[in-house]
Amino acid sequence: MDKYNAEHYSDPTAARALANVVREEREKAKHYRPLVYICSPYAGDTERNTARACGYCRFVVSEGRIPLAPHLLYPQFMDDSDWESRELGLSFALILLCKCDEVWVFGSRISDGMAREIEKAKRREITVRYFNEKCEANG
Repeated sequence: MDKYNAEHYSDPTAARALANVVREEREKAKHYRPLVYICSPYAGDTERNTARACGYCRFVVSEGRIPLAPHLLYPQFMDDSDWESRELGLSFALILLCKCDEVWVFGSRISDGMAREIEKAKRREITVRYFNEKCEANG
């Protein structure tokens, strides 16, 4: 960092401040992990689908990102079999989806809820990536 200003006078305070900004930006970039929304089936075989969603979350972490899987959280205290409760949970999830950097879709079957999540992501111009059940990228 140049310790002299445009008039060629020594300016160590500005040089130190600029060096600190550069250092902080490098630190942020090194530790930044994008937030990824997990889009996968839940209804039906909930036990199996929950286990798979946990595996998808582990995969996302292994890829250096932060997973967000609302369908693992909301059924803990909301009734997924009740239409109103399910719709409320999905509306919460769609709000969280808008905070994410990407949406990763897992599996070969797209449920109605997943279709709504994908549609929302596309409308918000959020990157959507597709994976099979083995976490292999499609396309």
